[in-house]
Amino acid sequence: MNKRVFVSGCYDLLHSGHVAFFKEASQFGDLHVGIGSDKTIEELKGRPTVNSEQERLYMVKAVRYVKEAFINRGRGMMDFEQELHRLKPDIFVVNEDGYSPAKKMLCDQLSIELKVLERIPDAGLPPRSTTAIRSSGICALPYRIDLAGTWIDQPYVSKYHPGWAITLSLEPTVEYNERCGMSTSTRNAAKKIWPHTLPLGKPEKLAEMLFKFENEPGSGIISGAQDAIGICMPGLVRHYYDNAYWPLNIESVHDDDILDWLEEHISMVLLWPRPNNLDLLGNTNITTPNVQKLAAAAEQAWHAILKKDLHAFASAFLDSFRAQTTLFPAMINSDIEKVIESYKPEALAWKLAGAGGGGYLILVSEKPVRGTMRIKIRRKETGI
Repeated sequence: MNKRVFVSGCYDLLHSGHVAFFKEASQFGDLHVGIGSDKTIEELKGRPTVNSEQERLYMVKAVRYVKEAFINRGRGMMDFEQELHRLKPDIFVVNEDGYSPAKKMLCDQLSIELKVLERIPDAGLPPRSTTAIRSSGICALPYRIDLAGTWIDQPYVSKYHPGWAITLSLEPTVEYNERCGMSTSTRNAAKKIWPHTLPLGKPEKLAEMLFKFENEPGSGIISGAQDAIGICMPGLVRHYYDNAYWPLNIESVHDDDILDWLEEHISMVLLWPRPNNLDLLGNTNITTPNVQKLAAAAEQAWHAILKKDLHAFASAFLDSFRAQTTLFPAMINSDIEKVIESYKPEALAWKLAGAGGGGYLILVSEKPVRGTMRIKIRRKETGI
């Protein structure tokens, strides 16, 4: 008997990359495909599907490499768990942007081999690209990750000591999940102004417009400016805060050598959505010495990046994360610590994207860590 092989995904806009993935996975045995339901995808991606679950099921079943396909009955990022117990596959295949420690743990429990494939197009076909995503009709607004100093964009932090926050604007080569530290709430606000892509214009002005739009007068909770800046301003950006919501100064780096260097040494791992009941402000240690450590780490990280000093950058990156979790202990928990521990042999440093409690883990390493997602930094538009 052939081995049973299982894959699971959205497959909303079925394209050659999906077919190449099915083809490669089917080489290990009979391929069974679990498809996320319409409700699951809307919860994870924050948007309705382009094609309904029945249309997606019809198309996936029509691919000749697929033996069987079905709609997963569960919800969330592990919506296939019931199917995994029912099917009892020999092998579970994922792409690098589909790998997560939770999938690895479940496969280990069920004695299923987990294989991680690189995204390699079939012969003669181009890889899936940012250009293809932009032309697909899906929102092409950028995402952002914070590298150091974040939380200081809140006046209740910077009033103790001023400092810089450092962000990177990312091309949407991956449709990152909601509630996972990728500024999706600010990005969703941006969609109401610019449904598909950022307009041409001064990036700092766009960021200020987005910040004011998201934080209407009378808002109970003010979203930090770093999200709007990270989305709207391309490249590597740092912004300086001193007891105010908007930074006093903004500096950008667009040197391709530096941005290429960051892409080479930064990768990401999918964890799980941040819990709805997470109270980050319930227990804090916001003091002048702790905020000084946050500010100092961001300063060191910036200068290490400009020098392309990997070990100095990794040290500052980790110091910034330690400062963040000292200020806000609820950012991290034992489950996250276990995942971090598993990457310590390969990574030089780590931190959570966004406010923590889940989401994505950002790694700094000498060389790309297998099973992680690469990033693509958004470059400056010509003439802007």
